[in-house]
Amino acid sequence: MVRSSRSAPAVLVTGAASGIGRAVALQLAESQHRLALLDRDQAGLHAVGEQAREVGAAQVVTVPTEMADGAAVAAALETTATEFGTLGGLVSAAGILEPAGLTEVTLDSWNRHLDVNTTGVLHLLQQGAPRLRDGAAVVVVSSNAARVPRLGMLAYAASKAATSALTRCAGLELADRGIRCNVVEPGSTDTPMQRDLWPDTALGQAMAVAGDLASYRVGIPLGRLAQATDIAEMVCFLLSDAARHITLQQIFVDGGASL
Repeated sequence: MVRSSRSAPAVLVTGAASGIGRAVALQLAESQHRLALLDRDQAGLHAVGEQAREVGAAQVVTVPTEMADGAAVAAALETTATEFGTLGGLVSAAGILEPAGLTEVTLDSWNRHLDVNTTGVLHLLQQGAPRLRDGAAVVVVSSNAARVPRLGMLAYAASKAATSALTRCAGLELADRGIRCNVVEPGSTDTPMQRDLWPDTALGQAMAVAGDLASYRVGIPLGRLAQATDIAEMVCFLLSDAARHITLQQIFVDGGASL
């Protein structure tokens, strides 16, 4: 992870209770950042908050939040502003995935994907942007499914494509303040959300790595499933001064699966 030589700024991370969001929070904690951690899983959020303090976070505030609820997000950002003042970064890692194809997806599921994966990011950007210092950074965790069609993931892929576009458009508006907005698009990553897709975890991992021509999946050329820390490394780099001239980018972190 890239470490700043200056005092580490306050960063807000959504989806922090597990998976990629948790990995990002803990890596930032090791660099002694001040952290505002949001997730709807109150117990999981509390546990990650305690871990973040143990590994070095300068200050941790945990705020249970449903990202699809605009009023809840506004309240969470107000709490964060009271604790930290301006923020140096926003990380959006909250998301859901309910597998279904064109004939199976329900309108309720479609709306849930958009509410959490896309509108939740809109809430975060609208409420968070005024509280970012000039020169801050925003990183949104999307998916390689935003640009690579996937069978059985219609609503998920559509929501992530919308989210990637939303983030880049917001970044164009925020660039005059020196605020950078980038998108990280992981592939198959060893997280609870990914494992929930596989009745047999070992078989699921093997198929993800090897690929499946019948499902139009080429596999992972690097021959391994990503770990959440692999994605977190890229997120933390994009938050850092080392990425000061990078904005409006969609960056695959998927071992070459999107070739």
